[in-house]
Amino acid sequence: MSDEEHHFESKADAGASKTYPQQAGAIRKNGYIVIKARPCKVVEVSTSKTGKHGHAKCHFVGIDIFNGKKLEDIVPSSHNCDVPHVTRTDYQLIDISEDGFVSLLTDSGGTKDDLRLPTDDNLLTQIKDGFAEGKDLVVTVMTAMGEEQICALKDIGPKN
Repeated sequence: MSDEEHHFESKADAGASKTYPQQAGAIRKNGYIVIKARPCKVVEVSTSKTGKHGHAKCHFVGIDIFNGKKLEDIVPSSHNCDVPHVTRTDYQLIDISEDGFVSLLTDSGGTKDDLRLPTDDNLLTQIKDGFAEGKDLVVTVMTAMGEEQICALKDIGPKN
């Protein structure tokens, strides 16, 4: 046997999958689904009856949760679809940098500096105005399939 050391480049995370399978017939409106490799919120589901030899089919209409684009997919109801793990986390806003990144305070007391300001103009002006007025703001960050985006804002009162 050779006694040279083997080096493996680890590119994997803790083995947690970005999605999980769910039967197409069990996915409902306001749920989540992966369409064309994008995490989407289901806004419409319609099921067609079986044909002479076929499966019942589910027609999904979903809105991409990060860019708002409308996507559609048709899947046999007995087949599995990918459903993204969607999590929401609240962070306190500490600072907004000139290049469009925000500095957020995590629960453990550390900072998170790798998030951009949201692209939604309404939310963007609320965050900038509230921060300029010196309010204590808590932003909600939605995470799915390795992407993160600020999706909501809460005002917890003026800074002391």
